[in-house]
Amino acid sequence: MKVKILFVINPVSGKKSKDFVPALIKQIFYEEHYDLKIIYTLFSGEATHIVKQYFNKGYKKVVAVGGDGTVNEVASAITETDAVLGIVPTGSGNGLARHLKIPMNIKKSLGIIKKGHPIKMDFGMINDRKFFCTTGVGFDAHIGYIFSKANDRGFANYLKATLSEFRRYHPERYEISMNGTTYIRDAFLITFANASQYGNNAHIAPKAKINDGKLDVSIMKDFPIVSAPNLGTRLFIKNIDKSHYVETFQCKKIVVKRKKPGVVHFDGEPLEMGEILNIKVVPTGLNVIVP
Repeated sequence: MKVKILFVINPVSGKKSKDFVPALIKQIFYEEHYDLKIIYTLFSGEATHIVKQYFNKGYKKVVAVGGDGTVNEVASAITETDAVLGIVPTGSGNGLARHLKIPMNIKKSLGIIKKGHPIKMDFGMINDRKFFCTTGVGFDAHIGYIFSKANDRGFANYLKATLSEFRRYHPERYEISMNGTTYIRDAFLITFANASQYGNNAHIAPKAKINDGKLDVSIMKDFPIVSAPNLGTRLFIKNIDKSHYVETFQCKKIVVKRKKPGVVHFDGEPLEMGEILNIKVVPTGLNVIVP
């Protein structure tokens, strides 16, 4: 019996063309051994509906060809099932793929899907939305919103948006309840991390693990602009948690209250939510292929 595999390609993730990807898939996954379906998405949110449709037809191996947003849409359709997620990272940040040590090279990542092995990983919820890498409020959510409106993607444009918005952004006050304690913080950003990084190897929660049944919480307070280069460096050398501008916690459930509705991000995708945010981890709720 042929193995059924669904490939869901986001044609606008990242900056590189993916026109060659279907031919490469067919080269690696010989059609006499595999029942392949290769589908391009046309709009945001479509991937979840596609995957549910094909899961009901027996496609238990589903592959997201895109960035963290595409991974989120595909994975959201198969949580707490026996289906398995594969990732071909072609996005701007690729945070989950990098955390899982999946190669950024398309051909090599396809080889992982063919020869790798599945593991169980946790995922998170922020209100009714699932996330697999990180979610959060504050400056990073604000930048995610700005970046989503940009015509050009890529790390350089993300960095440009970050620098241009930094001076005009003001921290907000949050009431954060977790582990039986309530904290009041004026925070530049708060990140709830299942995996360790935003993407591009910027590690906001260096000690986060995807299978420990916990979320790592990083609360960054306001800081002077002269400290920005040091904090930026710390993100990439995996010790942002050592900065005195950052508090870190671990927990299973968190309630965040803020003064007014605003933007949150989940796996880099921005969305408006209300004043109260309920965040939690769902242990071992997703099967994913790793090297």
